[in-house]
Amino acid sequence: MSKFLVRLRPFAFIFVLLIVWQIAVSRQPGHLLPTPLQVLRGLLFRYVVASLFRVTWGFTMAAILAIPLGLAIGWNRRAEMAINPFVQLFRPISPLAWIPISILWFGVGDFAAIFLIFLASFLPLILTAMNAVDSIPAVYINAGRNFGLSSSQLVWRVLYPAVAPQLIIGLRITLGIAWLVVVAAEMIAVNSGLGFLIVDARNAGNRYDLVVAGMVMIGVIGLMLDTGMRSLEKVRALRWGYSED
Repeated sequence: MSKFLVRLRPFAFIFVLLIVWQIAVSRQPGHLLPTPLQVLRGLLFRYVVASLFRVTWGFTMAAILAIPLGLAIGWNRRAEMAINPFVQLFRPISPLAWIPISILWFGVGDFAAIFLIFLASFLPLILTAMNAVDSIPAVYINAGRNFGLSSSQLVWRVLYPAVAPQLIIGLRITLGIAWLVVVAAEMIAVNSGLGFLIVDARNAGNRYDLVVAGMVMIGVIGLMLDTGMRSLEKVRALRWGYSED
């Protein structure tokens, strides 16, 4: 029962905030900000679908390419010494700085936003994979070799299980970055999605109910994405890599 009450605390806190929000807006003479009910009426399904579509494609393609490449580079010391400087050179460049180039290459539309999300996800994931390989204790590798494992067996039975917990953490953090970037990209590079909704609602007659609705949905979806990634930490094969709560 106590664990159930602990899990209800975040929802109770949100409920209290909604009540305070409603009371504060009702006492405001100008009614500049919308009430929670007005915000709920402003939640438009197609804007949410558009943002999730772009994040899904950009993040998935980055993960498919960056993780195996990062593991291969981290496994080969010479490749890491050769490629790591280029990765470190491009890593500090904000993905939003690529907006003019993405529009030039792909125009205003989904491909431009997906490209920006891909860039925002690719470099963090490749660095995570490289660092995950570097953090593998040497005793794991030596033990595998002592048992006569071939190179391919060493990769599948030692490398991947050893780096999986760290990769999950990297995926979780990178997904949050991708969600931030899609909202910013949609304010400039596309004409749909939650980011576009916020800008368009502001320009179209100060529709602050839609502005706040978009902000609320961004926060709620971000929380759901993070919760979904955290659920991977409970997989039995990966649980060894995380401390107990």
